[in-house]
Amino acid sequence: MDVAELLNYQPDRGAKRPREEDVDEDVRAKQKPPSGRELRHLEAEDPDGEEASADRKKVLDKLMDHDEDPEAEPVDESSVKKMILTFEKRSYKNQELRIKFPDNPEKFMETELDLNDIIQEMHVIATMPDLYHLLVELNAIQSLLGLLSHENTDILLHRYGLYQWEMDTRVQLCYMYEVAMSLAPSHIAIAVVDLLQELSDIDTLHESEEGAEVLIDALLEGQVVALLVQNMERLDEQVKEEADGVYNTLAIIENMAEFRPDLCTEAAQQGLMVWLLERIKAKVPFDANKLYCSEILAILLQNNDGTRELLGELDGIDVLLQQLSVFKRHNPATVEEQEMMENLFDSLCSCLMLGANRDRFLKGEGLQLMNLMLREKKMSRTSALKVLDHGMIGPEGSDNCHKFVDILGLRTIFPLFMKTPKKMRKAGVSDKEHEEHVCSIIASMLRNLKAQQRSRLLNKFTENDCEKVDRLMELHFKYLEAVQAADKRIEGEKHDMVRRGEIIDDTMEDEFYLRRLDAGLFVLQLLCYIMVEISSAGIPQLQQRVHQILNLRGGSVKVVRHIMREYAENIGDGKSEEFRESEQKRIMDLLENF
Repeated sequence: MDVAELLNYQPDRGAKRPREEDVDEDVRAKQKPPSGRELRHLEAEDPDGEEASADRKKVLDKLMDHDEDPEAEPVDESSVKKMILTFEKRSYKNQELRIKFPDNPEKFMETELDLNDIIQEMHVIATMPDLYHLLVELNAIQSLLGLLSHENTDILLHRYGLYQWEMDTRVQLCYMYEVAMSLAPSHIAIAVVDLLQELSDIDTLHESEEGAEVLIDALLEGQVVALLVQNMERLDEQVKEEADGVYNTLAIIENMAEFRPDLCTEAAQQGLMVWLLERIKAKVPFDANKLYCSEILAILLQNNDGTRELLGELDGIDVLLQQLSVFKRHNPATVEEQEMMENLFDSLCSCLMLGANRDRFLKGEGLQLMNLMLREKKMSRTSALKVLDHGMIGPEGSDNCHKFVDILGLRTIFPLFMKTPKKMRKAGVSDKEHEEHVCSIIASMLRNLKAQQRSRLLNKFTENDCEKVDRLMELHFKYLEAVQAADKRIEGEKHDMVRRGEIIDDTMEDEFYLRRLDAGLFVLQLLCYIMVEISSAGIPQLQQRVHQILNLRGGSVKVVRHIMREYAENIGDGKSEEFRESEQKRIMDLLENF
């Protein structure tokens, strides 16, 4: 192996996925370091380079060791302890020489390579999660976290540049290039990230719950998320190795969040939320890291009011709306970009579960954007419908309901109510999902609208000889049949359970109720609510049409009332008791006038 090959040596970093942004051959040719013959020629011209040549030989000899495959030792508690102690010694020696020779990197280059070697060897510990406690007991986790702030190679390159500029000799220039190139593969902070990613792999964590708990506790105690975020801020994603480092860092956070969901709030507050928003809105081409950022953001916001509030305070609603506005008139170019779009929509829906974020959504003209997406008929239309549903539901959605009518949203939503678009089905969205969101939006407007806006909504049902009432009743009977079929199956199962002597407890009853909801009960409840609302609105034409179709199709007012009473009994989950009682009373009052 000649010097040029040594300088180009790149050990396998263990990146989680391949990337397409590989350097072109012609670029590599331009960056090719001096050959061994050229180095010898230059050194002959400068006899003062002998000491530098000796140091360089040590580093190159060290690199040669990478190609040798030592026989693997069996992994047991003794070998792991030995490995950890070796790591601690090499880490201490590297730190000592860095402090002693801060402006002379060639003095600690060899220890840098030694440290990188032992970190690579420690990957084998990931195969024995029941030995993770040794990493904590021997303080290896804290030492690894300390290395996350390890100095970057670009600083070393800068220092070598200054050194060369002061010496002003071609020998030192070649030497600087050679040493810097050999240091690049041992970027210690990224090596630590790779190791932590493998140690925290979710499948590995589940192999030993006890070992996993010890590892996660130690990482959290060491403020691992804050350190990881600080490290990501220093990385340059234009460099493939560092981009892989960012990806693996996000994988560590995902693994920890999946194993212990309650750490999401703490992680978001340690700078992760700020970094994710900055990375998502960065004006760079779409890549795997941006997709992963959108996934992590959606995970942080799931069922967590703390992170939702934090995102709102950081103007995250505006960031999400700006990123989604790209898909108003253009479909995602790839499947991966479509996945990112869906992640951002999911994040927005999660945020809108918090009342304060509804106001930010309204002020950020989110309603106008979603309305335009519905009209443009692009892939974003389905998710825009879901966002509107989340933004208008409940008493907190009152302002959004009024604004939606003001921006002529009724002209957009009712065509979707009258007919489920075929494109929705092609996009993998079921008729049930589409009809559920549309009916929920109309039900929310009937619940929240007042005065002129409410009149405009009710007038829609009288247009064209009450065609929207006809559609409403058509959907009512469609879902009534589906629910009745599900009820019949459930009753059969209950009968079999009783015959076998099994007890049907509250848990089983809840499971049966969820199955009925999945079969279409929730949509049926929404449809019955709309029927009751428009029949009690004081417009005889609407009430007469509803009862007329019920009689013609063999329907029953009693069935509608039964469905609404069941709806009222289960309403208000997650709401205050006061809201629950007032809503139940309002529904019962509507039923009396039906």
